[in-house]
Amino acid sequence: MTEIFSHAATQLSEMVLAIIFFHSSEYALAIAIHGRSNVTLTSLLISKHYVLAMIFSLLEYFFEIILFPWLKEFWWISNFGLAMVVIGEVIRKLAIITAGRAFTHLIKIHHEEHHKLVTHGVYRFVRHPGYCGFLIWAVGIQIMLCNPMSTVAFAIIVWRFFAERILYEEYFLRHFFGSNYDDYVRRVPSGVPFVK
Repeated sequence: MTEIFSHAATQLSEMVLAIIFFHSSEYALAIAIHGRSNVTLTSLLISKHYVLAMIFSLLEYFFEIILFPWLKEFWWISNFGLAMVVIGEVIRKLAIITAGRAFTHLIKIHHEEHHKLVTHGVYRFVRHPGYCGFLIWAVGIQIMLCNPMSTVAFAIIVWRFFAERILYEEYFLRHFFGSNYDDYVRRVPSGVPFVK
């Protein structure tokens, strides 16, 4: 039983550290790129729905560790989830750094002079690496915790959110960049599975 609680402490510590690093680095990069006066706490990307989802995942974790402790003992699954967290984090941060001022947390509906179509770096491989990275990161957190229900729920909810957001965002990107964006869409996948 002691071994289970030791493993649980490791998994939960990794989760907390991953969340703190993700949001604090997101905020720090937003300030570095856009300036302190142009950044609000919404740049931390913490919404009511996000907090509720994380609470649900913790409730699942504690429920399962009490009733089905063997579910949390699969180190290889937990380590695979941790690898996903790191990979998702790297992809998202590369997206932010590569896009620079063109990367914002809110979709731009008006073209700004400094807003250029970014197609180099990580954007050469996927059109929406920030979304791709977040999806990998969010699902990876749940796999790291060996949370089967939350893994499926996060995958579906985060995928659906980005599938809808990409359609909305690309409507404006097509207006801003015209045929250049259409060519880019034909050449490069979105980065979110099943979203053209």
